[in-house]
Amino acid sequence: MNTDLETKQINTIRTLALDAVKRANSGHSGTAMALAPLAHVLYTQFLKYDSSDPTWPDRDRLVLSAGHASMLLYSMLFLTGYGLELDDIKDFRQLGSRTPGHPEVGVTPGVEVTTGPLGQGLANAVGMAMAERHLQARLGKEIIDHKTWVICGDGDLMEGISHEAASFAGHQKLGNLIAIYDDNRITIDGETNLTVSDDPQKRFEAYGWHVINIGDAAEDLSALEFGLKAARDETQRPSLLIMQSHIGYPAPNAVDTPGAHGAITDDSEIFAAKSAMGVDPDAKFEVDPEVLSTYREAGQRGASQRLEWLERVTKSELNPNWVQTLLTGGTIPNWKEELPSYEAGTSLATRNANNQVINALIDVVPSLVSGSADLTGNTGTNLDTEAMSPETPMGRKLYYGVREHAMGGIANGMALHGGLIPVVGTFLVFADYMRPAVRMAALSKAKVIFVWSHDSVGVGEDGPTHQPVEHLASLRAIPDLVVIRPADANEVSQAWQVALDNDGPTAIILTRQNVPVLEGTSRGEQVQLGAYILIDAPDPSIVLAGTGSEVQLCVSAAAELAASGISCRVVSMPSWELFNSQSSDYLDHVFPAGVPVVGVEAGVSLGWERWAQATVTIDQFGTSAPGDQVMSSYNISTSAIEAAARSLLEER
Repeated sequence: MNTDLETKQINTIRTLALDAVKRANSGHSGTAMALAPLAHVLYTQFLKYDSSDPTWPDRDRLVLSAGHASMLLYSMLFLTGYGLELDDIKDFRQLGSRTPGHPEVGVTPGVEVTTGPLGQGLANAVGMAMAERHLQARLGKEIIDHKTWVICGDGDLMEGISHEAASFAGHQKLGNLIAIYDDNRITIDGETNLTVSDDPQKRFEAYGWHVINIGDAAEDLSALEFGLKAARDETQRPSLLIMQSHIGYPAPNAVDTPGAHGAITDDSEIFAAKSAMGVDPDAKFEVDPEVLSTYREAGQRGASQRLEWLERVTKSELNPNWVQTLLTGGTIPNWKEELPSYEAGTSLATRNANNQVINALIDVVPSLVSGSADLTGNTGTNLDTEAMSPETPMGRKLYYGVREHAMGGIANGMALHGGLIPVVGTFLVFADYMRPAVRMAALSKAKVIFVWSHDSVGVGEDGPTHQPVEHLASLRAIPDLVVIRPADANEVSQAWQVALDNDGPTAIILTRQNVPVLEGTSRGEQVQLGAYILIDAPDPSIVLAGTGSEVQLCVSAAAELAASGISCRVVSMPSWELFNSQSSDYLDHVFPAGVPVVGVEAGVSLGWERWAQATVTIDQFGTSAPGDQVMSSYNISTSAIEAAARSLLEER
C-alpha cells in the first residue's frame, strides 16, 4: 500500500511528463507515466548515487535504453537534485535546452549514455557492466563495486542488437547487470502481437540470465521492491526483471493504446488523467515542497558513501597515480616513447603493424582493452594477455564472437563508463553491421578505437562480398569520427598517437596485404596533420595525393613522371578530417593554388572532388581473384596514376 507521500511523489513524475510534453507539443508521455513507480523505487531505495557528484566513479549506472521516455529520467534528475531546474523541464525539446528529446550524455547531468535508437542502450549497459567487473578485478572491491541498471522495452528486445548483447552478457555471467523489461505490449503500429510471439522469459533464460517475472505489477511498490531486490542480490548471472505496465496510465482513454506511446496533448485527456490522480487538473508544473525535499534527501543519501569511498581510495595501498590512471582511462607519462618506428623498405601489412603497436602500448596505457568479432588475429587486435571472462575478469583481450553490432554498442558502454579505452576490430566491409553503434559513438564522443582491416579490393579471392569500396566514404560522412587510413607501419604508429589523444572515437583502416615502409613517414607527428608532403619537387607541376596502400603507387608514379621531366609532389593523406581541421595556410601549403591534384584510393571517388581534379579510384564492386590482380584489373596501379596525371596536365 502506497503512503500518501509516495502517491504524491509518483504523481509528480507523471504530471511533469504530461506538462512538459504538452508544452513542447512533442514527445512521449505514456511510458514515462507508466514507469513512474519504478523510477520512484529505483531512485529512493536501490540506486547508489550522489546527485551532487554525477561523475562519482563508483556510482551505479542507470541506462534508459527506452530513450523516448526521456521525461521519466529528466523528472527524476530534477527532483533528486542533479542540477536541473524546473525551467529545464519546461524547456523540454526546445533549442539549446538541457532536456533534449532523447537523453544525451554530456548535455544533461546524470545521463550516462545517449539513447534513442532502440537496443543500443541495452548493449551500452552490457559494456558498462563489463567495465565495472574488469576494473573491480584490477583495483579491488573497495574501490570499484557498483551495479549497472538498464530500462528497456518491447522495441529494444525486438532489435537484433539486443539478441547479440544479451547472449554475450549471459556468456560472460555479468552478475552486476540488471535489466528491467517494461512489457507494455504496445508499439506505434499497434499491439505487439502484430509482430512478435516469442517468449522473452524463455529467451533470456536460454541466454543464461536470471529472470524474475512479477507480472502486472507496475503500480505495486512492494512487488517492484521484491523484484528489484531479487535481481540485485543475484551475483552470478545477469538479471532480467519482467514487469507488465499500462502505457499512459492513468489517462483514461490513452491507456494501453498506441497513441500513448507518443505525445498525450489533448486537453481533456490531460484533465482526466490529473483528475484520476487527485491533483489539480488546472495546475502546470506543480511540485509540492514536501515531494521535492523528500526526493532531494534521497539524492543526497549517497553522499556519505561517496565520502567513505574517497577515504578508501586515499588509504589504498595501490599506487595512487596508477589508480587515477585506471579510473580516468588515462595514460602513463611518456607513453609515446613506446610507440615503435620502422625502417624504410620494411614490408609489413598495416594490420600486423597495428598488432605490434597495441602490444607495445599495453603497459603504458593500462586502460587499453582490445577485442574483435571472431577476427582477433586477422585484424591485428590481439593483445598478448589473457582473455576477459568470468574466470579471468582482469583479462584485457575480448572475444566478442560474430556480434559486430553489439560489439560496437558494448564498446561504447565501456568507454562511457569511464576507466577503459576499448579497441574493437573486424573487416572494413562489416563496418556496415556496426554503423548505428559507430554513429552513436561519434554522437556521444565515446573514446572507442575502431580497427577495420582488409580495407580494399586488395582482399582478393573472397570477392566483392568482402571487398569494401564505398565504406571509407560512408565512414567519412559521420561527423566527429576521425578516420585514419595509414600508408605504412610508421603511419599506423602515429595513428595510435592521434587516437589516444582524441577525446572521441577514431577509426583506423588497415591493409590485409603487405605494404612497404616508405621513406619519410617517420619524420615526426605527421598523421595528426591529416595530410603532409611526403615527396616534393621544386615548383611541382602536379600533386599525387593518396591514402593507405595506394601511397606507395603515388611514389612510384612520381618517379616515372619525374624521369620524363614532370615534377611531382606526393602527398600522403591518411585523414581527411584531421587535414580539414588545419589552418587554411597549411591546406594551401599542401595543395598550392593552381597546381592540379590526382586523388588515388582503392575505393569510390565520392568526396575526392573536394581535393582533386582527377581520381584513380573504384566506382564499382570488386571481383574474386588474387588481390594484386584485382587491384590491377581495376586500374589501381602506377601506370594508371601516371596516365591520369598526364591527362590532367594536357587538359590544362
